[in-house]
Amino acid sequence: MKQSLILFAHGARDPHWAEPFKRLRTLVQADLPDVEVELAFLELMTPDLPQLVAQQVAGGAQRVTIVPVFLGQGGHVRRDLPVLIEQLRRMHPGVIFHIAEAAGEDAGVLQALAQYCISSSK
Repeated sequence: MKQSLILFAHGARDPHWAEPFKRLRTLVQADLPDVEVELAFLELMTPDLPQLVAQQVAGGAQRVTIVPVFLGQGGHVRRDLPVLIEQLRRMHPGVIFHIAEAAGEDAGVLQALAQYCISSSK
């Protein structure tokens, strides 16, 4: 079963904003060579989530995991993302979608950020 992993970020007008997400994509792709890892954005940048999912499905993806790389579960994750996911499920009924929790809700991510903050204070 061909798999796709989409890192889903907010987006910004400044193209430099996406640089850490591009580096994250590269790191994830290195550890998952058999999975296509890509970035999609909610707004202000391309590709958006529906565009990227359509590309992935056209390329044969049968399972799509979406990881919201947001620190918290604000309105975009709680309201906008479920609407997008429901649309995607209707548009691609044969595809299995798995939606991860927002990255900032993960204990390991918070621990890594805490260690960064602690090391920065020294």
